[in-house]
Amino acid sequence: MPTKITFIYDNPTDPAAFEAGYAAGQVELASKLPGVRRIETSKVWPKEDGSPTPAYRMVDLFFDDYDAASAAVTTAEAGALVESVKAIATGGVRIVFADVEGT
Repeated sequence: MPTKITFIYDNPTDPAAFEAGYAAGQVELASKLPGVRRIETSKVWPKEDGSPTPAYRMVDLFFDDYDAASAAVTTAEAGALVESVKAIATGGVRIVFADVEGT
């Protein structure tokens, strides 16, 4: 079953600094993970009143299956990605593995 790894970034303390390192760091490094088939990025809408939601951005990394995703996170490329995540995720980050259901 296809598997994805999702990074859920909470609101950063400095959104401009986060954005500066996000595309060049996170997305580029994620694209180097062995076995990654597709990357989907998203920015979370604020609430209707303009106030922030608990989440700020998400990155989904799609793999053929759980074994491929699990193998990818043991590589040097994953280590570089995690170091980059720690550097810019000043508001916190959650990382989850999930089965992809449907198309």
